[in-house]
Amino acid sequence: MSPVVPTPRRSSTPSRSNRFRTIFGVDFSGAKLAGRNIWIARCRAGRGKTSPLVLEDLSSLESLAGAAERERALAHLVDLIGASEDALWSIDCPFGMPVEVLDDGFTWPDQLRLVERWRGGAYAFGLWCLGRAKRLGGAMHIRRTTDVDTKAPFDCYHYRMIYQSFHGMRDVVAPLARRRGTAVAPFQFRRLPTARRVLVETCPSSTLKRLGLPHHNYKQPAGGPLTARRRRTRGVILEGLSGFIEIDPAARRRIMRNPGGDALDAVIAAVGGRAGWLAADPRALAAHHRYPLEGHIYA
Repeated sequence: MSPVVPTPRRSSTPSRSNRFRTIFGVDFSGAKLAGRNIWIARCRAGRGKTSPLVLEDLSSLESLAGAAERERALAHLVDLIGASEDALWSIDCPFGMPVEVLDDGFTWPDQLRLVERWRGGAYAFGLWCLGRAKRLGGAMHIRRTTDVDTKAPFDCYHYRMIYQSFHGMRDVVAPLARRRGTAVAPFQFRRLPTARRVLVETCPSSTLKRLGLPHHNYKQPAGGPLTARRRRTRGVILEGLSGFIEIDPAARRRIMRNPGGDALDAVIAAVGGRAGWLAADPRALAAHHRYPLEGHIYA
């Protein structure tokens, strides 16, 4: 199956450039041993907007941080991002919550302060969001506008997502949103002209759906050698990504030997984040009635 190459729209962004020297894809986790599950793909951007990325490094955060424990690993991730220059960071975790579960007038900085001051942990925060939704009398699991737009598999406070959402917002996005030289899109539109690094939310599943590639049966959480079916599915995905990113044989073997699919998701995050950034009109996103409050998936 041949993937469709997206045609970038002309952007009215005040940013210095639509292109970054380095594109990072981060398959995020909020688990206790987050460093073991988080993988980072570092890619060199081609000279043209449609030139494929070149995968330069693919590593687990545990190997980079020297620790798998969540607090140490995520602190190291923040340092890595904060030290980068001319870089786009595509991170697979929600950057905001649906406006329905928040008080009227709640801004995105208010959300970051809420999770930073929350003392009950990620699971309790998810239950709090669920309770707020229940009181509205409609759907208990409310999707953001961008979740619907990009066919994301879960809402932000679903039990399978809440640890990603909570720890991503609290431990990574919030401290970086205060860091000079960093812009979190689409929330910090005015910072783009001088930003040395930009963070965007992405979703590998949404990217695979957009490209018409398999989005099921490539992960093997139970571990062990990949089943024949999962090997075939990963092969199809890698072939479909070949027009967007160059992957050398060693990295390909690393992807095929990683049972959980986290290494592959990091690569997809880089591809999707870059495509989403090039296709987006930052000024239109900043003027949207929901994206600057909830977030936007670049996929």
